[in-house]
Amino acid sequence: MLTNAQIQKMLPHRYPMLLVDKVTKFEGDTIEGVKNVTANEPIFTGHFPGIPIMPGVMIIESLAQLGGILLMSREGNSGKLGVLTGVNNFKFRRQVVPGDTLCLKSELVAFRHGMAKTNVCATVDGELAASGEVSFALVDNKE
Repeated sequence: MLTNAQIQKMLPHRYPMLLVDKVTKFEGDTIEGVKNVTANEPIFTGHFPGIPIMPGVMIIESLAQLGGILLMSREGNSGKLGVLTGVNNFKFRRQVVPGDTLCLKSELVAFRHGMAKTNVCATVDGELAASGEVSFALVDNKE
């Protein structure tokens, strides 16, 4: 389990772009986390005002960040940065709205030569909201 403070030590993202609140489970090549969706997030002022729906790209970004945490946790990857290189076969099955708890899951399926591929899914109340594949390249984190 990782707290938000621990996540911020691994990822360069900060509010409003840090989209993983905590990691709830970490076993081998699989990681699970949570994003609490709240009405006061800036995305809802402009995305369908009056009918707030979390944009699909933000769901993908939250899943990508969880995958980044998974990669940064692997031996030899500390201090690197996981850069998104691909999003494939994504399906959105349910709208995500303020008040929802987005449960995130990422599973590493391939890792070679600094390139990684993960299968990801997001659920709300046990119902599939989105799923697909996210790919990364590991690069040096030059601050």
